[in-house]
Amino acid sequence: MLYQHGTLGTLMAGLLDGTMKINEVLKHGDLGIGTLTGSDGEVIILDGVAYHADAQGNFKQLNGDEMTPFSTVTPFKPDNRFEVRHITDSDTLLDKAMYHAKSKNIFLAVKITGKFESVHVRMMPRQEKPYTKLIESAKQQPEYMYDQIEGTIVGFYAPQLFHGIAAGGFHLHFVDEKKTIGGHVLDFEMNHGEIEISNIETLEQHFPVNNQDFLETDVDYSTVHEDIKQSE
Repeated sequence: MLYQHGTLGTLMAGLLDGTMKINEVLKHGDLGIGTLTGSDGEVIILDGVAYHADAQGNFKQLNGDEMTPFSTVTPFKPDNRFEVRHITDSDTLLDKAMYHAKSKNIFLAVKITGKFESVHVRMMPRQEKPYTKLIESAKQQPEYMYDQIEGTIVGFYAPQLFHGIAAGGFHLHFVDEKKTIGGHVLDFEMNHGEIEISNIETLEQHFPVNNQDFLETDVDYSTVHEDIKQSE
């Protein structure tokens, strides 16, 4: 099962208030991704522990009281796994992951563990009220390149049918083995390691029904799909 609080579409539209505690999110899964209030940086959930990488390059384990406007988690149980034995680019690896998946029309959870030749990440800078569309933050996001690093990439594949609820295609976050750096994955090249895939049959979509901005805002969705493509 995939549990998601909030949607990427409303996040892109500028509804950035945190509406659920990270501890509550962790009740629904042990692997996942997300962000914090104001779309502050990148949340990485691995082995039931939530970490946070911010736009200043800081990295820490979260205490659980932090609020999130958007998070996605699953109780990760791999259905398939395969080894990576030589240097391979991300497109080739993700295509191979899709080959091992049950279907391109369902959600997938992905865990990629090993040594990476390179990992290219970004961290979304935090906004303060009044919030703007997320694409404005994306234009100012810092990017980092890490070479010869061991760690884990976690995330999800969403069918294009659900683009807006989530990002159609793969949405991946990285954390290094020492738990000192991380971020939203823009690209990577793997040296060797393992890729695990979980086929997801059920999506539980939770909405922030106690947040007045979410309930009352007349969201302009006309550019959401394109904004997601540009920022993700």
